[in-house]
Amino acid sequence: MSKRTVELELATPGLDAQGRPTRIPLGLAERPDAPEENGAEPALAGEQMLINIGPQHPATHGVLRLVVALDGETVVRVIPHIGYLHSGFEKLGEYRHYNQIIPLTDRTDYLSPMANNVGVALAAERLMGIAITPRCTVLRVIACELSRIISHLVWLGTTSIDLGAFTPFLWAFQQRERVYNLQEMWTGARLTTSLTRVGGLMADIPTGFTEVLRDFVATFPDTLGEIDKVLTRNAIWAGRTQGVGVMTAAEAVNHSLSGPMLRASGVAYDVRKDKPYLDYETYDFDVPVGEHGDVYDRYLVRLEECRQSTRILAQALNRLPDGPINVDDPRVILPSKSRAMSDMEAMIYHFKQVMEGVKAPLGEAYVGIENPKGELGNYFVSDGTAKPVRWRIRPPSFINLSSLPKMAEGHLLSDLIAINASVDIVMGEVDR
Repeated sequence: MSKRTVELELATPGLDAQGRPTRIPLGLAERPDAPEENGAEPALAGEQMLINIGPQHPATHGVLRLVVALDGETVVRVIPHIGYLHSGFEKLGEYRHYNQIIPLTDRTDYLSPMANNVGVALAAERLMGIAITPRCTVLRVIACELSRIISHLVWLGTTSIDLGAFTPFLWAFQQRERVYNLQEMWTGARLTTSLTRVGGLMADIPTGFTEVLRDFVATFPDTLGEIDKVLTRNAIWAGRTQGVGVMTAAEAVNHSLSGPMLRASGVAYDVRKDKPYLDYETYDFDVPVGEHGDVYDRYLVRLEECRQSTRILAQALNRLPDGPINVDDPRVILPSKSRAMSDMEAMIYHFKQVMEGVKAPLGEAYVGIENPKGELGNYFVSDGTAKPVRWRIRPPSFINLSSLPKMAEGHLLSDLIAINASVDIVMGEVDR
């Protein structure tokens, strides 16, 4: 890996003559002014200390318990403990119709519910051989990119607090509220959206939605620029993040990382580009890639991804076609209430769908999408009924979390907080 040069704008005592952030030694053996005895510094004997961080600690970003072995302030070993939620989403899904699974996905990664809804709907539609309408395709792209932005804004704000910066948290959450207002306009809910249906969406966007979204797309980059100006060349931020929690490209691939965690290590893999879905191959956007694989690069990658998502949203708004949002198949989509109350055939379809569900053919299907935290996969196995015999999620948070012990070993305890934050986990999909 090549060297990195960053022009810093805030002076701190921990800078060398060239203005680069340096670590202040904490051990006597590293002190340049320590007295020498017989040409060598005497070693200090000590015992390792075992401490618990979490499972109810803000820095664990959920009910994650970290059992940490410390040698002074140096992390010797980290063991993540999960299992405090007992959600059981995958098992619950095996006893529900495919459309009834969608509300469960709101509660896995609850920071990007609309993208989760899209992921499970795409997997069910592949299993059933359903092709969605052009308007539904574009609206789902809008839903996914809005989810990416709000998820990254939550990460950016909470990580800033973890490292001592409060103002970027306020800026990020202010913009997040604007997206939540859009979600509420569309779905009636701010968090648990349940947006999709097998074969379409629960509702079309309301009047005035596109105007509000265009205003967001036009003004949101200004806030990103402010956050960039405050953090990117800040010596404290650089000192806390550069060279911390490094994962090389080979190590990232070996740990099956995905999303910003993988791309920050220099691997340009993005499901939207490499395995396109929802016509992503027709959109013009860049995939930001890091070089050093540390906390600093993960920050830069997520910041740039917000800008690229804004580009995609602008293109989606310009190409949004008219037409229906649902497929024209009464065996898949519920008829309208007015038809169900006035037409006997529509009422029969309505009754059969509600009571029996949408039946899938015998087989299996897997669909992976580029969620904010990485590749989110949904795998269905069908026995020919309206309920899957197996529903399996590939949760990016769970897989990315497995790299934490490797990244934290040898760093300071304060660095562990920054490293854990950089993974960007949500315990709903870790302990699903």
